[in-house]
Amino acid sequence: MSDPFNSKWLFPESVLGAQAAQKEMAQSVLLEDFNKKTITHIAGVDVSNNRFDPEKMIYAAIVVLSYPFLEIVEVVTKAVKQEFPYIPGLLGFREVPALVQVYEGLSIRPDLIMVDGHGISHPRGLGVASHLGVLLQVPTIGVAKSILVGKPAESLPDGPGSTVSVLWREKEIGVPLRSKKGCSPLIISAGHLMTLKTATHLVRTCLKGYRLPEPTRQAHLMANVCRRSFLKQS
Repeated sequence: MSDPFNSKWLFPESVLGAQAAQKEMAQSVLLEDFNKKTITHIAGVDVSNNRFDPEKMIYAAIVVLSYPFLEIVEVVTKAVKQEFPYIPGLLGFREVPALVQVYEGLSIRPDLIMVDGHGISHPRGLGVASHLGVLLQVPTIGVAKSILVGKPAESLPDGPGSTVSVLWREKEIGVPLRSKKGCSPLIISAGHLMTLKTATHLVRTCLKGYRLPEPTRQAHLMANVCRRSFLKQS
C-alpha cells in the first residue's frame, strides 16, 4: 500500500472519480481465505456520524478482541472531518479515511476485521469492507443490516443461525444470517482475502446473544462514545 492518505482510492476529486476508483479497487479484491491457521485477534470497526452535520465530522472506532474468547484488548477512536458528501453506494469515501486512521493507531494488529457495512455485495463490488480490506491488505468481512443489491434466493427460516443465498446477476454475493430469534437478519459478505463460507462461519462464532456479532457491536458502542465525548468537549 503506497501512501494511502494521498491516494485517489481515499480522496477522489469527484463522484465520477469515486465510481472509477471503486471499479479499479474491485479488481484487486481477493475472495480467497487468508493463509493463517490460527486466529488470535478479530477487530470490529464502525463509525457514528450525522450526514447533516455542518461540521462534517466522522467518529470512528476500532475494537480488537481476543479470539475465540471475545474479550476487548484494545480500542482506538478518532474524530475526523470528512469533506466527501453522503452518497449511497459511495459511503466508503466518507468512512474509510477515518477507519484507516484508527487502524494505524493500533498496537495490536488483528488477523481480520469485521466491518459494519457491505463487502462485495455492492453495485460495483466494493462496499466499505472491501474498500478497507484492499487499502490495508487485511482480511475483511462485511456485516450489513440490509440488502444493497440482489435478492434472497428463497425465504429465510426463522431459526437462529439460518442462512440463504443473496443472488445478483446470477452470482452469490452474500447471505442473510438470522443472528437472533425475532430479529431482522444481517447481510454477510466477503470483503477481501475472505470466502463467504469462512466469513459466515466467523460471524456465527462471534455472536453472544445480540443481533450484531461482538466485534461490530463493540465498535458501534465505542464510536458513539467517541461522538458523545467530542461533542461534550466542543
